[in-house]
Formats: sequence, structure tokens, C-alpha cells
Amino acid sequence: MTFEQAKALLEEKKQTQLLKYYDELTAEQKVNLLNAIEAITWDFEEELANPTDLSGKNRDIKPINGLRLSEIEKRKAEFEAIGVEAIKAGKVAAVLLAGGMGTRLGVDGPKGAYNIGITKPLYIFEQQMRNIMDVTEKCGVTVPLCIMTSDKNHEQTVSFWKEHNYFGYPESEVKFFKQEMAPAVDYDGKIILERKDLPALSPNGNGGWFVSLQKAGLADELRERGVEWLNIYAVDNVLQRIVDPVFVGATIASKVNCGAKAIFKTEPKEKVGVLCMDGNQPDIIEYYELTDEMANQRDENGDLVYSYGVIMNYLFNLAKLEEIADKKIPVHIVEKKIECLCEDGVTRKPEKENGKKFEALAVDLIKLMGSVLPYEVVREKEFAPIKNKTGVDSVESARELLKLNGVEL
Repeated sequence: MTFEQAKALLEEKKQTQLLKYYDELTAEQKVNLLNAIEAITWDFEEELANPTDLSGKNRDIKPINGLRLSEIEKRKAEFEAIGVEAIKAGKVAAVLLAGGMGTRLGVDGPKGAYNIGITKPLYIFEQQMRNIMDVTEKCGVTVPLCIMTSDKNHEQTVSFWKEHNYFGYPESEVKFFKQEMAPAVDYDGKIILERKDLPALSPNGNGGWFVSLQKAGLADELRERGVEWLNIYAVDNVLQRIVDPVFVGATIASKVNCGAKAIFKTEPKEKVGVLCMDGNQPDIIEYYELTDEMANQRDENGDLVYSYGVIMNYLFNLAKLEEIADKKIPVHIVEKKIECLCEDGVTRKPEKENGKKFEALAVDLIKLMGSVLPYEVVREKEFAPIKNKTGVDSVESARELLKLNGVEL
């Protein structure tokens, strides 16, 4: 893109502030800025003009039936046999969503590279790979692993995996792909400048993971290998059981398009997304979308009716994902503290929210999948999220849970 083309485009879009410092830039910086402008996707304009109603006001929310621990235990041998057979046949792959940075943990790098060890190094990526290899060693095969990064952490992530020899996993089975980026805007809808030669861009949420996988050519590659199921999981849970044969087998046996691991809620307002039905379609709603009556409703056993809290571990049918790939999922507009170029020419993160980001969420794929199996897991064995350095859902709490599960730190 030439300067004249960029100027014409930005005048049309009323975003000429992106060229404010153009004359001050070096030749290389000018190229960087023009390339960044050319790469901008303008979907956010429609989102700002006509935001999706995500309030849940017009939804017909009802409880959903799923697999409780007692039923899973009864049928464990049956489910496990089905799952092991599918894994051995090469029908299952794993997808790690790792586009985030460890900013809230106090580090400037990929979150998965954070060291959770005490007496020896133990990285988040490493612990999750141990969990995968528990399965692959048992089944006698490896499974393809695709890792979603972002522009913010791609080079660091790839280098980190190479430096650590892929944590003992075959390099040929690990592929990296970048998620899409979306502009961040101020409260007037103007794209924020992060540097003089760079618009503020941020990962567009984990909901776009499959489209990004397709654009990287990996969805086709997996299908050609015979993969039928993709187990996606989040980087911030160090107890994730990935490509779990019992979960895989239960999902296949239930003849659904998607399986969703979930903890059984014990507190009405626990801050996790909740599996439910919206009319005749499965859905996940945020905890704050439940009315007080719904949140506190209990069944004849005294259990919460809206009880399945998702932990970002899903098994998706690849053919169904390809079928729905062109369908639009909601975009969440969220207020954030966005790093921006200040008047003194220095880039800083503000003390309070200064703009909006646009994010699609993986939970919103559930409704499009058409059917889901809520699958209960033991909280203490599979749910140790690391979102903060201390306190609730922190490095501290995750370490305690790892110790409880026999992991040496």
C-alpha cells in the first residue's frame, strides 16, 4: 500500500489520525505503518454501529442435561475403550489457545512460558504437555498439536518451544498458527495509535480460533490425516486433561457435535460460564446473565439446576466446524486499558479504561454446533486456572492443586 492509498482509505474511514506522525518516521517505520494499515479489518465499524445484544433478555433459557460423575464412573470402561480406539486411529487432535501474554503475572512474554516451579523450573506449557503425554504414552501414538499464538507473542512462543525441545514431544506433530488481530478504538471509534508507526491491535478473542486454523491451512491438513475431532483447551489451566480418552469416548458415544468439560457449581454466583439450553439449542451464558432465581434454583437433590460451569476444554467435531465456519458469531465489545501513544511520544498503559476491544469467544460456538454433551469433571483434579499472581485463581492456588495431584514443584 502506498502513502496515497492509505491516505485515501483513512480519509474515507475518518481515521486519518493514524498518519499523524508519518513525516517523522524512518523509511522502515513508514513501511511498517502502511503495511499495518493495509492489514486492518474494518468489521469493527459495523459492530460499533449495530452492537450485538448480549444481554440475554430475549433468550429462552432452560437447564441442560449432562453426564454426572456417577454416570461417567459407571460407564468409564465403555467410554475409555471408544476413546482409545479413536485416538489410536488418528481421529483426535489437540488445539492449544495460547495467544495471551503473562502481563497479569508480571512477565513480558507468553503466558504459557511462565515458570510455576518452586525448587525447579516447571512451565505452564510443560505441565500441559505432561498431561497430553500421559494419554499418548498410554495409547502408544502421538496426536497432532496445533498452538494458536498472536502477533504479540508468536516469535517468543515458537522460540520457547524450540529451546525446550518441544518438551519431549515430536517436533513434526507441533504446528503454530496466529489468531487474527482487531483494532482497538477510543470512545469516539477512532483507532488508537500504540506507537507512531503502529495502530493498537489486539487478538480478536479465542472465538476465531477455527477460522485462523483454516487460514493457516491446518484444518485441511488435519482432515487429510483423518482427524475427526479437535480438543481445544486454554493455556491458563495447568490441570487440563487433554485428549482424555474417557471424555473423547463419551462424546462420540453420545452422538453429539461437541463435548464440554465442566465443573459442577457449588456456589450460585460462581464466576464461570454456564451450560444451558436456549430454546432448543445448547448455549453457554455468563454467570451474571442468570437471574437470582435461576442462579439459586435447586433440584430435588439440593443441587443447583444451572450447575455445569465450563472450564474451556471442548471437543469439537471437525466436519461440523467446517459446516458452520462461515456463520457469524457474536462480537463482544469490552472496555479495556489499552496501551497508547501519549502526547510526549511515549507508549504507556493508562490507569483506567481508555477504549474498546472487539473479541469473539469460543463459548459462542456451542450454539452453532447444535448439540453438546456437558461432561462433569472433578474440580480438584482438572481445574487450576492461573489468572493472577496471588489470591483466587492464581499461581499460588494452582501450585497447591498441583501438589494435591502429586506434581513435584
